[in-house]
Amino acid sequence: MTHATDTHTALTAPRRRRFTASERQVSVIRHLVLMSFALVVLFPFFWIVSAAFKTQIDLLMGKVLFTPNLDGFLDVIFDKTSDFARNFANSMVIGLISTFLVLVIATLAAFSLYRLQWPAWVLHSLLGWSVIFHMVPPITLAGAWFTMFRSVGLDNSYTGIILAHTTLHLPMALWMMGVFVRDVPKELVEAAQIDGAKVPQILWDVVLPTVRPGLAATGILTFIFSWNEFPVVLVLSQRQTATVPLGIGKYAQENTIAFTEMAAASTLSILPAFLLLLFAQRFIVRGLTSGAVK
Repeated sequence: MTHATDTHTALTAPRRRRFTASERQVSVIRHLVLMSFALVVLFPFFWIVSAAFKTQIDLLMGKVLFTPNLDGFLDVIFDKTSDFARNFANSMVIGLISTFLVLVIATLAAFSLYRLQWPAWVLHSLLGWSVIFHMVPPITLAGAWFTMFRSVGLDNSYTGIILAHTTLHLPMALWMMGVFVRDVPKELVEAAQIDGAKVPQILWDVVLPTVRPGLAATGILTFIFSWNEFPVVLVLSQRQTATVPLGIGKYAQENTIAFTEMAAASTLSILPAFLLLLFAQRFIVRGLTSGAVK
């Protein structure tokens, strides 16, 4: 019995295909190219993190071997002249609220455009606007926003910056959510309509569970873009509402640059986006494997 089973396993087991010498060479070259690109991308992050643990002298002398220290982090977090903790909190508040607003507006707009009866020119006009809007440098909009917000008392306020970030990132979110809402199977929507579901119920019970991967991906990009946004906040904020990018830029003064403090602040600024990616990666996988019609 055992011999027969082994014979059957040997006959049915798939044979491994042997690669030719040229195919091996192509595979080696492909892996070398990918590793080179990875090194180019990761080297700046490695340099920033290592610089954060050096002293200013070690960094300027270009030492590769050094004794790690936390002076840069301590100065950034606890120094009386440092506003980085406030900058960090400001970025978190502005990023979370603007991301929430963008997701709500973009999801409702995408559902309306792709699931309700609108003329084709309306859809094409809005999608075209979302592309053209991103061709305009944000700094050109900041001046107009500053003048408008100052006239209504929203200059140097969280509300003004949040509204600016929401407007700035909404076109990208609308484009992304439109793709996900458009790909929701029509069978799900039609089945809900047959069961007597109204439009809000279809949106909440059918569309939203299906587009969870899209919500996660769009939310991640929106939050990261808001977290890293510099020119608009530079125009609209002052010390009380300054965000992390402005806090990092403060260490580059006219006569001197505090490299270690700047590297430490940059390292700390990477953590929220990194943790968000780790969390959202699991969420996206769960969303892709649940609730879809195959």
